[in-house]
Amino acid sequence: MVGAVLVAVLVLVVAGCGCVVWAERGGPRWARAVAAVTLGAGEVLRHLERGRRRERARRRRVTGGGDGG
Repeated sequence: MVGAVLVAVLVLVVAGCGCVVWAERGGPRWARAVAAVTLGAGEVLRHLERGRRRERARRRRVTGGGDGG
């Protein structure tokens, strides 16, 4: 079950990347729409990862504050 979900996600990612390349070369309108969604999802994931990194750094500063333990 988990393997099937991972394969489906991988297929969607590869198809999205293909649409980004195709849209850059002047593909059809639907390919440009899929490319926009793919690029938007990438931006959202990038933003979320930055937030996670900041939160981990903040926790390290808070928990490693020299209390010895």
